[in-house]
Amino acid sequence: MFMNKLEYHQVIEYPVITEKAVNLISANNRVVFIVNKLSTKKDIKEAVEKLYNVKVKTVTTLFDRQNRKKAFVTLKKGYNAQDLANKLGII
Repeated sequence: MFMNKLEYHQVIEYPVITEKAVNLISANNRVVFIVNKLSTKKDIKEAVEKLYNVKVKTVTTLFDRQNRKKAFVTLKKGYNAQDLANKLGII
């Protein structure tokens, strides 16, 4: 089955703005996004790097109880998740 590659703006749906997600920003330099279910970790990493002009260290994904795909994106040293959160309007 051949699938077209998702565009960057199709991969990232929206940032998560919960108390736990906001705590991860300051504690672990990590931002949480809801992403397209068909996107891979590689797609998510590329999309975050291109859309927000940062470097990604790791991406961890899971499906939550509402069947949404959630991506925990950890930024590399030298890039601040709080700055990204300010750009996104989370903080």
